[in-house]
Formats: sequence, C-alpha cells, structure tokens
Amino acid sequence: MAPRSLSLSAYLALTRRGNGQPVYATEAERPAGELIWGHASNIDHAHALVQLAARLAQLRPDLTLLLTTPASMADIPLSASCLIREVLPEDTVANGEAFIDHWMPELCLWTGGDLQPAILNCAANADLPMFLVDANEDGIVKPGWRWFPDMPRALLNSFSMILVQNTETVTALRRLGVRDTEIAVTGIFQEGTLPLPCNEEERQELSDLLKTRPVWLAAMAQAEELDIILAAHRQVSRMTHRLLLILVPDKEADGPEFAARLHSEGYEFTRWSEGTLPEETTQILLGDTHGDMGLWYRLASVSMMCSSLKPGYGGQDPNEPAAHGSAILYGPNVSRYLTSYKRYAGAGAARIVRDEDTLAAALKRLIAPDQSAAMAHAAWDVASLGAEVTDRILDLVQDTLDVLEAV
Repeated sequence: MAPRSLSLSAYLALTRRGNGQPVYATEAERPAGELIWGHASNIDHAHALVQLAARLAQLRPDLTLLLTTPASMADIPLSASCLIREVLPEDTVANGEAFIDHWMPELCLWTGGDLQPAILNCAANADLPMFLVDANEDGIVKPGWRWFPDMPRALLNSFSMILVQNTETVTALRRLGVRDTEIAVTGIFQEGTLPLPCNEEERQELSDLLKTRPVWLAAMAQAEELDIILAAHRQVSRMTHRLLLILVPDKEADGPEFAARLHSEGYEFTRWSEGTLPEETTQILLGDTHGDMGLWYRLASVSMMCSSLKPGYGGQDPNEPAAHGSAILYGPNVSRYLTSYKRYAGAGAARIVRDEDTLAAALKRLIAPDQSAAMAHAAWDVASLGAEVTDRILDLVQDTLDVLEAV
C-alpha cells in the first residue's frame, strides 16, 4: 500500500466531491484466466503493450491484456486476440474502486507518466503488483501538482519497480525519495520486430523461381493508390525490364477489383489466390490472400508501406518490413505510426515518397542490392533497439505471475 501523505489525502478528498457523477461501469466481462492491466499514455506505448501481450499469450495461452488509454486514443485501431480495450475512467476514488473491483487484474504495467493518483491509490490498496515502465523525467510530476508537494513520492512508492529511459530520470526519482533498488535503467520501451509466419516451402519455391529478378512490394494498398503504384512500376520497369511487383490489397475482398484494374491496363499478372506461380513474363504478382505478408516481406528487397499515399487510412506498421530485411518506403499519411516512421527515417532506414515520380526515383535507387541492403540493415538496427527492454519486462511479468500462481 502506498505510504499515506497529506497531499495524497487532500487530493483524494477532492476527488470524492461531486458524488452525483456516474461511477465507472462497463458491459465487458472479465475473462477467465490471467488478466494483466496495461495503461498506455501514448500510441507508441499502446503498440508496445499489445506486442508484449501477444508474446506473453504464446507462453500463457489463457492470458488477456486489459489495455487502458486516454479518451483521445479511443478511436485508434489496435488488435490482438488476447486484448480488451477500455478508456481509463476519470481519476476519482469511486471510479478507481469500481474499476479494480470489476477487472481484478493480476498486475499493472503503467507506461510513461500521466500518473492518476486516485486510480493508482485504489490499485495499491488492493495490493496489486504495479510496475512503472518507460518512465521519464518529464512525465513523473504534473505541473498542477505544485499544491500537493509530497504526493509524487507517495505514488512512486506504490510501484514495485520503476523502469526508466535514462540516468537523468534516475536523478529525478532520487530527489523524490525513490530508492536505487527500486529503479532500473532499461532504455525506451517500444514496439520492435516480430517476424511474421511464413510457409518455408512456398518461400523456397518462389525464391528459386524468381532467382535474380528484382522484387518490390506494395503492401496493404488501397484502390485509390493504384494510379501512383502502377505508374511508378511502369517508370522503373523501362529501366529494369525484369522487375516484379508484388501487389497486396489492404483488404482481401478488394482482390477482384485490383485484378480487374490490372487486366484492363494489359498487365501480365498472376493471382496468388488462384494458385498460379509467376512466370518470366509476369509483371505483377497479386497477393490477394490473407496471412501471407511474412512471405511477401521475405521475397521483396523494398517494401512500399501503402495506405499512406492518400489521406484517411493512417499508414501501416513499419516494424513488419524491418523484421524481414526489407527496405522501407512510405507516404506522408502515417498518423497511426508517425513516431515509428520518424525513428526509422531519422536513422536512414526509411524514405518518404509522395507521388509517382518520388516513388519511382526511390525504387530506381533501391533496386541496387547494396542500397536496399544498407537501408534494411539500418531498419533492423532501429527495430531491435527495444528488444532487450521488452524481454526484461516479459521476464518481470512472467516471474510475478508465477509467484502469484504459487501463493
């Protein structure tokens, strides 16, 4: 239980006012099995928590992640078979008690900052093991807490362990009275590389068939983007006659529309859904099936991450091509993964394109094996930076759950 402080007591008293307001309630039921609660203060933490939960679910099949986010992130799409999403309720004692009583999580991973005193205090009162992950100096104390001088120390003492980004944060925590034994400098907690599954026999067969043909991928494309994709492919094919485009619609149901477009423009193409293999004269392989992205990333030296050339779609995850040794291109509309793309672009691991000409220019440069390999290597370096942090959190959660199970 968090040590009582006058500031925290005063804050909690303030949150008890306005008892006429609705108390937290949800129609979602608590699933059977282990439930861990992860709170994401931003979209990058949300993606990292979902990936962490997916790995945990492989080790503990009955595990579920309850992911809470601020209301501002409620509409951002996130998916995983082991995921339940909720908006974190307003920070009051009544909401905190109702939330904890309903979900009864085994433990809490609170990422970043934006600490909610009432809700966290209720979790501490329930003896919930809590870990503050990816803490940084800016997120520990809110400006409005100047009237509650000893509240940050009381809240931070509620956490069994605090994993911080850097040594500057350690200094800030020491000033607040946190002991060194409760702090670990781990680096940034971020979504990393998880290779997608792939049928190795199919990969080997296609690899042998394509041999030295240069291959690029337009991944998760929208119909609105076909003008740019096909025009760029035509441009580069004039210089590289054996160039093959693997074109993957964002939705499997769009396969017939894509096929009709390719047929109308006279392309030599094959449809993967029909079980046909590309021939020497094939210009485009239409990957119109679900679940084969791991195969396409492994075959393509360059991946254009679509749903980004036109507004309204938010882009696709750049960690996927990075995990498979493919150079990354992307359009200007990547709001869902903006921070990730900035990270890759800053390291020279991804390049933005905006239209037919810039896409064609990037492809002409990256078709050279040494150029695409250099970018792919840089992408792998960036994506693997967070692997050790994720592994450490994974072990921490596993050990905590094992102890709780043994009690």
